[in-house]
Amino acid sequence: MQTNQLLALFCGTLLVLGLIAFFLGRAKAAKVRAAGMSMYAQPDQYAWFSVLTTAGPAIVVGAVGAFAMLLLGAAIPPLYLLAASMVVACAGLAAGIGLVRPDFHARKAIERVIRFILAGAALISIFTTFGILISIVGEAIRFFQMQSFWDFITGTTWNPGASFLEAAGRAEEGGSAAQFGSVPLFAGTFMISAIAMLVAIPVGLLAAIYMAEFAPARVRTLAKPVLEVLAGIPTVVYGFFAAITVAPIIVDVAGALGFEASFNNALAPGIVMGIMIIPFISSLSDDVINSVPDSMRQGSLALGMTKAETIRDVVVPAALPGIISASLLAVSRALGETMIVVMAAGMRPNLTVNPLEDMTTVTVRIVAALTGDQEFASAETLSAFALGLVLFVVTLSLNLVSVIMIRRFREKYRINNL
Repeated sequence: MQTNQLLALFCGTLLVLGLIAFFLGRAKAAKVRAAGMSMYAQPDQYAWFSVLTTAGPAIVVGAVGAFAMLLLGAAIPPLYLLAASMVVACAGLAAGIGLVRPDFHARKAIERVIRFILAGAALISIFTTFGILISIVGEAIRFFQMQSFWDFITGTTWNPGASFLEAAGRAEEGGSAAQFGSVPLFAGTFMISAIAMLVAIPVGLLAAIYMAEFAPARVRTLAKPVLEVLAGIPTVVYGFFAAITVAPIIVDVAGALGFEASFNNALAPGIVMGIMIIPFISSLSDDVINSVPDSMRQGSLALGMTKAETIRDVVVPAALPGIISASLLAVSRALGETMIVVMAAGMRPNLTVNPLEDMTTVTVRIVAALTGDQEFASAETLSAFALGLVLFVVTLSLNLVSVIMIRRFREKYRINNL
């Protein structure tokens, strides 16, 4: 029996058992209540508790078995796993029906289960983060066993060169050795991200101030959703816009000013990426500015300050930690962008401070390393994990700083509201 058939059988059987548990639990609770005995919960709550005792353990057994089979390589016959899950479900059904009695707090039991589910959902993100880190670190260590970590961090030339032939044992004598200096990649990443933030932060912050402080309700209702639509546009569309529209304009303007610009330059993707990030900064900053207590605005106006002075000297400084955290989250988004850079900036590692030249980013090289035809054990392929590890550390650090800023923002208003 195929996997999809087993899964359909598991879900169907569990659905039938759940319905049986619901109706039996409710019928028994109604019968006990009809006998004149007071109960700690409603009949439907006992019924849902019976459903939880039926489906919950069966799902746990199935998930643990599937995890052992897929990730640990355990040889568990799928039919046996299905049978074990159904046996556990039947046992849970009997236990749930048996607990339908006047002295049992079904409502509190359901709330405990819900808290457990919510805690598990919160832990998924933590476990996912550690899983990503573990999967990257293992392969990155293999790369650093082949290449020097110091050369990787400080090297200024990224040229995999003969890494594929070296991995296959066919390196040519006198040929150029593979070089994995990551400085050009991170320089391109930070330059394009900096250009994007120079566009996104001023425009996004000014848009947020207008929406929060000046815009009429009708304008805000219309303009804010339209602005946030930018966040839903696929990045490939932004890439086309950057390569076909923005890059030629930059070349023409640079030529008119006497500068030479490449059609694959860092400025075009930086500008377009900044446009893409505007909704992130605008929306988050708008929420932060609206969270500033009105008493601070009223106090400032009562002291004779104008509205513009109040925004500049009171509202924005009070909301600054939240604005900084929104900006840092936007930086993390910019650091991970790939498609716009591929289409508009090129794929050549180029260590330069001229934004009119072509360059590439870390994420682009990761994609290039993992989608080529080279052997997986080659240094070029494994370099993707080393680059990903460093980028992971950078973005994680930015997110941690953002969380700290948000906490300071909340503590600030907790004091102000006293």
